[in-house]
Amino acid sequence: QVQVVESGGGLVQAGGSLRLSCAASGPIFSRYAMGWFRQAPGKEREFVAGITWSGGHTKYADSVKGRFTISRDNAKITVYLQMNSLKPEDTAVYYCADTDDGRYGLGTDPRKYDSWGQGTQVTVSS
Repeated sequence: QVQVVESGGGLVQAGGSLRLSCAASGPIFSRYAMGWFRQAPGKEREFVAGITWSGGHTKYADSVKGRFTISRDNAKITVYLQMNSLKPEDTAVYYCADTDDGRYGLGTDPRKYDSWGQGTQVTVSS
């Protein structure tokens, strides 16, 4: 069973940076990709960024493009989300999850992802 644990969240001022980590375990490399999602109170869980394990192909939500960078360390079985130029609207619980659905490339639908972590809180103050 694949298991993931998120860490690195915290309180930061607008314009600041945070680096989130998602440590995975289990047969992760039989899977296609990892994704970061976020969910604010009263809102749907939304896709933030994704990366494939084999080729390192990435995909970003328009709202974070140019500010966030997703990367992975296959040796450490860890995926990172570097978040720069943070805005108050980035405030949410951030989750990582895996998917084995690569039929149509990196997907953004959270229903296609499995093995969700407990999440890490990111709070951006104005």
